[in-house]
Amino acid sequence: MLSGGAAEYSENNVVVLYATDWCGYCRKARELLADNNIQYTEFDIEKSDEGRRRYDDLGGNGIPLLNVNGNIINGYNKSRILKSLN
Repeated sequence: MLSGGAAEYSENNVVVLYATDWCGYCRKARELLADNNIQYTEFDIEKSDEGRRRYDDLGGNGIPLLNVNGNIINGYNKSRILKSLN
């Protein structure tokens, strides 16, 4: 752990967030990633055709949907998100 309680994560993480702009749990996922200095790619599934296609290909069933280093996480689950990070 870094001082201040922030977790130390590898820069090699691949994180993709499938979300909408109105979703409260999507906002929490963004905040968690930002608070831990995790870079990520986000697709708004209502505004991005590519994002919607990728979301559907992953079997999307609700938002947020995260792909963290190949681990698919449905919904906001802080502990699963953090455990999936390097």
